[in-house]
Amino acid sequence: MRVCLSSPISVARVIAHAALIAVSCALPLSAQETKPSNLPILFDARERLPKPDLSSLVRLRFLTSTDFPPFNFLDQNGKLTGFHVELARKICDELDIADKCQIQALPFGELQGALAASQGDAVIAGVAVTPELRKSFAFSRPFMTLPARFVRNLKASVSGTTAASLSGHSVGVVRGTVHEAMLTAFFPAIKPVPFDDKDALLTAVKDGKVDAAFADGLQLSFWVSSPAAEKCCALFDGPYLSQQFLGEGMTIMLRQQDADLTAAINHALAMLSRDGRLQEIYLRYFPYGLY
Repeated sequence: MRVCLSSPISVARVIAHAALIAVSCALPLSAQETKPSNLPILFDARERLPKPDLSSLVRLRFLTSTDFPPFNFLDQNGKLTGFHVELARKICDELDIADKCQIQALPFGELQGALAASQGDAVIAGVAVTPELRKSFAFSRPFMTLPARFVRNLKASVSGTTAASLSGHSVGVVRGTVHEAMLTAFFPAIKPVPFDDKDALLTAVKDGKVDAAFADGLQLSFWVSSPAAEKCCALFDGPYLSQQFLGEGMTIMLRQQDADLTAAINHALAMLSRDGRLQEIYLRYFPYGLY
């Protein structure tokens, strides 16, 4: 299962559309000039995470997939790239094992089995953390959370700047998703207008059939700056985070017996977060921000 992107509650794995890549490579000038938001810091600066001795490590094989842009995908030259790929390399640099690092792409459905069979040492591909998976695998600390966001039609008459001002307005949401459940729980004064899928939802808010929409912040942040949106809309209020509805966030999955490697990766993530290198990767792949 993959970290949920506005998917039905019963289906956590969603393959992100390749259009996200095209959008990120062809931002309109207005989006390029917008100051991006910072990546929330998930590591306590006062906490000291020890760096285990990895001198006996023969190699560190990261496993990922090619179907989750902008986190992991093949670029126009067929080269594996993305946020996760760069993060894996930075982790290896921080742990002084760059010469021992490998990154291999497999179909998403094969990653769990490959890790269990020791065909790799760590999966960095947006695998959703579940109680069932925790019985068999270990997970690093989260290094990113994917928020929910509102997007509003700029022609809609919204009097305020917070979600409270959407009370009495039509707010679309995809039926049967975690975002529908989250909207109901967080904003009971807002009456949701359900749609069957994301495309129908975005078309409705662009055409003004609803004043706003509530969905995955990653998809919305790319969409509002894409040609498809026709400059109709803007992100509104938020971000909204909820482990209950949106999960623990982006992590790295490892074998349970590799406790030292898990601790080493946690140490590296903390260091990358504290000195700004994690933020640099974030800004490279999310130039107009998620938060």
